[in-house]
Amino acid sequence: MEADFLIKRELYMSRIRPFIGTDLVKVMTGIRRCGKSVMLDLIKEELKESGVPETQFIAFNFEDMRNANLCTAQALHCEVVNRVSEISGKVYLFFDEIQEVTDWEKCINSLRVEMDCDIYITGSNARLLSGELATVLGGRYVEFTIYPFSYAEFMELYKDIFPDVTDSVVFQKYLTLGGMPYLANLHFVEEPSRQYLTDVYNSVVLNDVVKRNKIRDIDLLTRIVTYVIGNIGTTFAATSITKFLKNERRTVATDTVLNYIQYCISAYLFYQVKRQDIQGKQILSINEKYYMADHGLREAVLGGNMRDINLVLENIVYMESLRRGYTITVGKSGAKEVDFICQKQDQKVYVQVTYLLASEETIQREFGIYDSIHDNFPKYVVSMDELDFSRNGIKHRNIKEFLLMQEWN
Repeated sequence: MEADFLIKRELYMSRIRPFIGTDLVKVMTGIRRCGKSVMLDLIKEELKESGVPETQFIAFNFEDMRNANLCTAQALHCEVVNRVSEISGKVYLFFDEIQEVTDWEKCINSLRVEMDCDIYITGSNARLLSGELATVLGGRYVEFTIYPFSYAEFMELYKDIFPDVTDSVVFQKYLTLGGMPYLANLHFVEEPSRQYLTDVYNSVVLNDVVKRNKIRDIDLLTRIVTYVIGNIGTTFAATSITKFLKNERRTVATDTVLNYIQYCISAYLFYQVKRQDIQGKQILSINEKYYMADHGLREAVLGGNMRDINLVLENIVYMESLRRGYTITVGKSGAKEVDFICQKQDQKVYVQVTYLLASEETIQREFGIYDSIHDNFPKYVVSMDELDFSRNGIKHRNIKEFLLMQEWN
């Protein structure tokens, strides 16, 4: 068994478990190599433990060339029906990287209707469930987004391999390597890990961006993506990329820039965060921020995670907020900005991220952001400092501690 199995990924299993055995189609999406296939294996393990024999499972991975002839709805449907005819009782169907199958939703819906089955699918595209599928499946599915390892998951695995290491060393590793699950199989060794992450990045860009969206100008895409990666966590408009490209003697329409970024968002490479006016509550339509699905990919492609540590810490906190199920905006209050307003039902948490509270001036600036916010929701300043600088009801936490907290309250 691969090293990824050392981790049960309970965060996701606890959400999926209530739907195991129901007739809703379970859909798991996320960036390539973030551990979606492992989730399918974990589900199979749970089913076996509950007494379901493996003979009831039928599984396909559409990245496997042996399944290339099954990449149309009709061919796949025939194959499944043939295999199911030899099985009695409920069947459990697992389809990995389903987006490779043309019109796959018609096949899945047909199987759901015509046989006693429990269906699990994974895909590497956020638009997997947009429009058409939602119509074909008519609300008969439930979606889970899978993310690369959190700091807590990374630490668990790292300490399995290197039991005597300190938390600070683990966090330093996490800062540069990120959370792609397969790195454990490489024992987190720097060079092979960087090579692996570069390959993952290339595979996301080529398969999930270029091929899927039939992009011809790969040079232009590369420049735009590199610009966004270099400016994660920085507020900028598409026009700033247009100007940057003009300086590089590439004239390009702002719409093209926006489309290319949107394709990367659909491939789960980037996430866009809108800005919100805290007083007026409205969402502002200009100057969004972007973050990366995995900051290890940034280090592999661009380098400089330690140089841009402020931005990388922000990226880590942003992704952690997503894992915890929050909807996130950047908060604008007059001339000041709060890094993250995290909302979930009626809960709200404010988080300000900085590298170090090195001077009284920095402390005043980071804590002062909350001066005009008078509600009673929790307000955090998160940094690498070991000392506790909490004041005026605003909580200060070391980032390692913050990422490991059960609840942010």
